[in-house]
Amino acid sequence: MEAIDVIKNLFSTCLIIISSLCYCYFISSRLPKGIFRLTSIIPIVIIFTILPFHLCSAFAIFASSFSISWLCNFKLLLFAFDQGPLSSQRSKLSMLIFITIAVLPIIITKEKKYPPKKMKFPLNLAIKAFLFPLLAEFLINYRGTLSPLMLIVLFSVFIMFLVDILFFCYCSIGTYITGLEIDQPSNKPHLSTSVQEFWGKRWNAPVSNILYSTICFPVRSASEKVLGKGLCSTCVGVMASFVVSGLMHELLYYHMTLVATSWEVTLYFVMHGVVVSIEIVFKKRAKDKLRLNRFVSWLLTVGFFSISSWMVHFPQLIRSGVDLRLLEEYQICVEYLKTKILDLSPLSGVTNLS
Repeated sequence: MEAIDVIKNLFSTCLIIISSLCYCYFISSRLPKGIFRLTSIIPIVIIFTILPFHLCSAFAIFASSFSISWLCNFKLLLFAFDQGPLSSQRSKLSMLIFITIAVLPIIITKEKKYPPKKMKFPLNLAIKAFLFPLLAEFLINYRGTLSPLMLIVLFSVFIMFLVDILFFCYCSIGTYITGLEIDQPSNKPHLSTSVQEFWGKRWNAPVSNILYSTICFPVRSASEKVLGKGLCSTCVGVMASFVVSGLMHELLYYHMTLVATSWEVTLYFVMHGVVVSIEIVFKKRAKDKLRLNRFVSWLLTVGFFSISSWMVHFPQLIRSGVDLRLLEEYQICVEYLKTKILDLSPLSGVTNLS
């Protein structure tokens, strides 16, 4: 598909998203919270769920499935009950801020006056931004010669770098548009000393927050009526969150591959939910009586993530060729930017004459 067609496709998709959220802002918000507002929002949730099928770019499908089909839909479901980041409890949001918060995977911490505080570019992110193109070029040139395991390892690193860079861009855009202070989405996840710490405190905070509000807290509260307050209810809420996270990742993968699910990704998150539940029970029961050395805990955590990710999480994307599509699109973007930069160069006229 030509670049102009891709741009038109993205433009029409953006119009659908903006018009749908304007409807939520001007129409749904005026309805009583609860069943009436939820009924008015359901058609938008359906539209946002199938929206990635309208796109043709693998990068755009990935971003829209994650930000719109998943997080934005969950924010709208909370909004139906006047909860979450879009609720009126935050004071009246302007239309621009409402749309920005709905679309971007960001966490608003507190209001700040203009001009908004500039986002700092962390050193570890700078290193990732430097390594990302090098890793992409290596995969493009040597993908066919790599062993299956090495391909999965390098592609998983490629995806993690991509997600971190995208999140920094989202936060920067959100800060600039809204003038609100935005929390950092990740906090050195590679230093996690437990699976619970990784998912709860260090990796992808916007997802953790939205899953807690929409799944974990309501399920835990409902469980307490049957099981009573305690570890059992907590673990039920945690497991429900990981199951839903697995199902949403299955949807994201289906958007990208159009291949029937193999349930590998759901298995991955169920495994992690079980481990987190065990850690919660262990920490509660053992307290300070038995505490592993931090290095040993880190080593066990890294080992578990590595084995489970390389065996269950990423092979599905490799088999379906998603890695190849992402790398090809990256290469096309790089070549396009090189062409445009050369066209703007003072030497371009000399080159054309020769």
